[in-house]
Amino acid sequence: MISHFLKLEWKQYFRSANWQKSIFLNILLVLFALYFIASFLIIGIGGFYILEEQFPDKDPLILVNSFLLFAIVGDLIFRYIMQKLPVMNIKPLLTLNIPRNKIVHFILIKSSFSFFNIMSLFFYIPFSVVLIKEGYEVAGILGWLATMILLIQSANFLNFLINKNNLALGGLVTLLIGGYLVQQYEIFNLAGFVGESFDFICQNPTTAIAFLVLLIILYVLNYKQLRNEVYLDALISEKTKEANASDLSFADKLGDLAPFIKNDLRLIWRNKRTKSSTWMILISLGYGLFFYPQAMYKDMVVMYVLVGVFSTGTFLINFGQFIPAWDSGYYKMLMSQNFKYHRYLESKFTIMTISVVALFVLGIPYVYFGWKVLFVHFAAMIYNIGVNTHVILYGGTFNRKKINLDEKAAFNLQGTGAVQWLIGLPLMLLPMGLFALIDWLLSFEIAVVVIAGLGFIGIAFHQKLMALITKKYITNKYVMIHAFNQEN
Repeated sequence: MISHFLKLEWKQYFRSANWQKSIFLNILLVLFALYFIASFLIIGIGGFYILEEQFPDKDPLILVNSFLLFAIVGDLIFRYIMQKLPVMNIKPLLTLNIPRNKIVHFILIKSSFSFFNIMSLFFYIPFSVVLIKEGYEVAGILGWLATMILLIQSANFLNFLINKNNLALGGLVTLLIGGYLVQQYEIFNLAGFVGESFDFICQNPTTAIAFLVLLIILYVLNYKQLRNEVYLDALISEKTKEANASDLSFADKLGDLAPFIKNDLRLIWRNKRTKSSTWMILISLGYGLFFYPQAMYKDMVVMYVLVGVFSTGTFLINFGQFIPAWDSGYYKMLMSQNFKYHRYLESKFTIMTISVVALFVLGIPYVYFGWKVLFVHFAAMIYNIGVNTHVILYGGTFNRKKINLDEKAAFNLQGTGAVQWLIGLPLMLLPMGLFALIDWLLSFEIAVVVIAGLGFIGIAFHQKLMALITKKYITNKYVMIHAFNQEN
């Protein structure tokens, strides 16, 4: 039966229209996967010797164990955002004489071989081999490796249980940030405390059995949850839910833009694809914490531009690059209405502008790392409003792929085309390159003024730029209608 399931999965994947139309993107994903595999493999093989050289007075294994808490919690957060739940087209199978237990077991076991579970092994297995080669006790290292594998699989099944619970995600983020602050300000040696637990496993390898029990419990909980849902009537029945209408009356102050803005706010809040993208805003606000505290980036002011453009323009980039594809499901109906296309695009510009200003204000605490950072972030905000908003809107005239709003954003390339890859050049690389050149030839202050000046020029010519962009959209209107009628 398992072999039949595997054959069906293989045929379904390679016969799908998405595979035929997205060969380039599939190849690109394979290259990314190979890159991460190679990176983890290199770190796994050379990590022991790097740690030994950098910290000659400490045991490399103890150092790795002390950071496993952050690695495990970070992995869970990454899975929550990026990993898809195990799916299988089971509806046709339910009418056949196939035990439902086997269907559920296949779905769960299939998830154990996902890329998220395999990727980490390219670090843990080579690292364990190096430890054994360097004279560590074989039984202890094998027990430690078994624990890591069991924890990876436990994280896989735990993610399926908490994936729809935003409180669980908030708890994980709080634990990660709180643990980092506790360790950073030496309130409590949390890393060392957790590391001692993994050191104990190395000394007593039989304790890995406890993690096997944990994995079994999580597997059984997932099995019971899925088994209760594998019924044909559960798949075809419709659930009636009470609609919760949000109070969006504040948007009425924007005049004739209000209906479009209200529509976009409802779209963002009510659909999986757009709602998942909003989590990127939280990540972007903390983006600078990966660069500014590092001494190596202190004198690389060009990185300030990267962080400034990205942290203030995250929503602009994630939402704007798929205009008007967000409305592709009802684009034909939308274009039959009696309204000015200019106002429709102006509403998109307004939402993106408000998000840029709001993210800049929320990022003001970065002044802790110096006034230069705040000046660059301000210039990046102006650049995003005056230049990147218009670039994003113009790029939308080339969008030809429909988006299904009911699907999550993680690893979802629906609606993605060459435009989304090429548009990154003017969005990020142009301001960085220009800033670096002027800073090198003239001075930091002049570079900031030039970046902000380009933004102010874009704002000054906003109406003329919008008129040209609107004309382009109207020219391509019927091409877009035809393209959005096609299923990706």
